[in-house]
Amino acid sequence: MEVHKRTALITGASGGIGAEFARQLAARQANLVLVARRQDRLNDLRDSLIRLHPDLEIDVVATDLAKPGSAARLTDEVTRLGRSVDILINNAGVGSHGDFADQDRDQAAAMIQLNCGTLVELTGRYFPAMVKARRGLIINLGSTASFQPTPKMAVYGGTKAFVLAFTEALWQEARGTGVRVLVLCPGGTDTDFYLRTGKEFLTRGRQTSEQVVDTALRAVERSGPTVVSGRLNAVLANGYRFSPRRLMLSIAEQRLKAR
Repeated sequence: MEVHKRTALITGASGGIGAEFARQLAARQANLVLVARRQDRLNDLRDSLIRLHPDLEIDVVATDLAKPGSAARLTDEVTRLGRSVDILINNAGVGSHGDFADQDRDQAAAMIQLNCGTLVELTGRYFPAMVKARRGLIINLGSTASFQPTPKMAVYGGTKAFVLAFTEALWQEARGTGVRVLVLCPGGTDTDFYLRTGKEFLTRGRQTSEQVVDTALRAVERSGPTVVSGRLNAVLANGYRFSPRRLMLSIAEQRLKAR
């Protein structure tokens, strides 16, 4: 897909996979709207990208997308900036680790809002205009957790299963419209995701954010709805489809044990 001088809105852009999407799309001469909670980190990323690509338009919007109504406020701000979104990267997401019985209910609700609710609302706000223009790209961040239940991360795994099902259905609806829809499913990745959960797990075989984004942007040029980053992750994701459910639960619990 041609991204030169198109505008990409990237959520969760202050670090990790989101920041890497920003770097790689800027290198392809896409203008950017970078969204995350931390203004300082967004400003630092914007400044570094402007130094490399002074001809690009790069805006930052600091907002907490885990709050109800945040998608509407964000789209209003993007409109105020005079931007038309051609590429939507729904990367923002959060997870927690531990028994569901011990989990804070408000934290779980905010996770569902961010990982599912805001993702769907932003998609709904930009997808119709893309269909009308007969061009556009939407990448939603799933996970290898999308493919099986995840004991110790029950809510997180449930949200990522939703992202997979929603995005694959949207891909089918988008066929023939000129809009490319893709769900990207990374496994363990070297980001601050684990720091935010307060636990260390999936410590072996983590990919870099660069590897994950490379995988996504190559997959954009193909036709399928889903891409799993990493060969072993792809094998496991496909293997889960054929495993007995009780065995799958046991394997997932062992893989997600905190170290």
